Amino acid sequence: MVSNSEIADALDELGTLYEIDGANRFRVIAYHEGARVIRKHPVSVAKLAREGRAVEIDGVGKTLQDKIVALNETGEIPATAKLKAKYPAGLVDVTRLPGVGAKTARKLWEELGVSDLASLREAALAEKVRELPGLGPKTEQNILEALAKTGEAATTGGGKRLLLSDILPVVDELIAVLREHDSCVDASAAGSARRLADTCHDIDIVASSTDPLALAEHFAGNELFAKRNKPTADGVHCETHHGIGVDLRIVPPETFGNLLQHFTGSKAHNVELRERAVKQGLSISEHGIKNTETGEVERMATETEVYERLGYPYIPPELREGTGELDAALEGRLPELVGRDDIRGDLHMHTTLSDGRDTLEEMAEAGRKLGYSYVAITDHSASHGFGNNVTPKRLEERIEEIGALNEQYKSRGQRFRVLAGSEVNILPDGTLDYDDELLAQLDWVVASVHTSFKQDSDRMTKRMVAAIENPLVDCIGHPTGRLLLKRDPYQLDIETVIEAAARTGTFLEINGSPQRRDLTDQHARLAAEAGVLICLDTDAHGADSLGFMQYALATARRGWLTAGQVTNTRPWRSLNALRPRNR
Repeated sequence: MVSNSEIADALDELGTLYEIDGANRFRVIAYHEGARVIRKHPVSVAKLAREGRAVEIDGVGKTLQDKIVALNETGEIPATAKLKAKYPAGLVDVTRLPGVGAKTARKLWEELGVSDLASLREAALAEKVRELPGLGPKTEQNILEALAKTGEAATTGGGKRLLLSDILPVVDELIAVLREHDSCVDASAAGSARRLADTCHDIDIVASSTDPLALAEHFAGNELFAKRNKPTADGVHCETHHGIGVDLRIVPPETFGNLLQHFTGSKAHNVELRERAVKQGLSISEHGIKNTETGEVERMATETEVYERLGYPYIPPELREGTGELDAALEGRLPELVGRDDIRGDLHMHTTLSDGRDTLEEMAEAGRKLGYSYVAITDHSASHGFGNNVTPKRLEERIEEIGALNEQYKSRGQRFRVLAGSEVNILPDGTLDYDDELLAQLDWVVASVHTSFKQDSDRMTKRMVAAIENPLVDCIGHPTGRLLLKRDPYQLDIETVIEAAARTGTFLEINGSPQRRDLTDQHARLAAEAGVLICLDTDAHGADSLGFMQYALATARRGWLTAGQVTNTRPWRSLNALRPRNR
């Protein structure tokens, strides 16, 4: 049967072809949404469709189920074949370039005969793209840059990567599968997933067992897998229905620490650790630590023992990137990393007033139930380009609604506060799209760039600095504007932005949305070292997204941040006193 990832790819392709054909946008959305939920579904959707049960998946109706059955039985979807006879199949690849949508792709095909990436490159190099209405030289240059990156990924073997948020739920399920077997002594994620990297290529899992072959067979037989190799006592390689490769390695309990340390990585960390060990007359591998003079091999059941044998305290996985953690460990400078229990509130979320899915009351109550003492409601301002219409008058009404809600919490004896805020747009000249008189009425102001992304570095940097220098701006949201696997950061001098934030006392955000994680861990570390306080936020557009705090925390921990360097580890009274307007 076709895998979930193959089904999702086919539905995405059909949705894009429908979009090129000018179909109703709700039909297009339905195919892309169906692809999204199927890609993440843990069991075989082809099997469910064959049994008539795929419709039980939220977002999959009978039409999609029928197409999945056809794909599984014939290898293609008839509607896709029909549209491919009408449009070149390569146009779908063209639409995947940043800034090139379905309408532009169709225009390129109809006007210039562009049928795939190769013919698009030819047209752009011949300066024909700029001649089309609505495009121009800048669009042509952006297309060439995007094509260059696409070609570079192909030649360097850059495989498909997935967001950490796509990986971790699968990892949790697979660890649970291992631990339910009687022979499993311990099991853990390894690799980039354990280091909580932004994206992962595959999943590495290590386990210890009293009967390794039985454990490998149990693991490989799980319905989560679409494909599997033959299990052995050393482990097994499988592939999930999501299309994610999974490598399980199994060792006796006495060498579990060696294996876990080795396969957690990173490569840079392990190379440096290995080179330093050589100077001590030691050789490190997943099998143990060998004395090169005597040949004696020491085996460790825990990672703590591995690091202690080499002369180091335990180093958290998030720090193992070869960026000074070994020297810091030797010198007693490893930070006490910020954790979930340190967070007292979430300062960036949206409601149905703008583009959120849940109401003010639902978002506030979800935050309270998480144990927070405050949340900030920060709906988009009117010029963000999302079809919002949060006029100044409507925002003033929202301030009153939040005041009334706080009175309700107070009357119930609940020590919880909802902050009236806004995520205001930083306009191209650095001004904001609400006037200062209105901003002064708010408890919390996040300023972000949501328009005019293509400004050059000098203009974008000046734009950001101008917003930072406004004392009514508390925090800069997702400061570099990146979308992981989709959009590069703005052209921006981040060091100048950090310097301005340090000078004015303006906070910078780590946005926990799994596609953003912006600031990056490197930038967050740089900012914290400069004395800038960092906000960890979710940018939640629904109560179910408040859990994105784990990804903000992951980036903060990878950036060496302590609780004291994070703004929202403080009670609101203390945090409020640190805001630029109150300094």
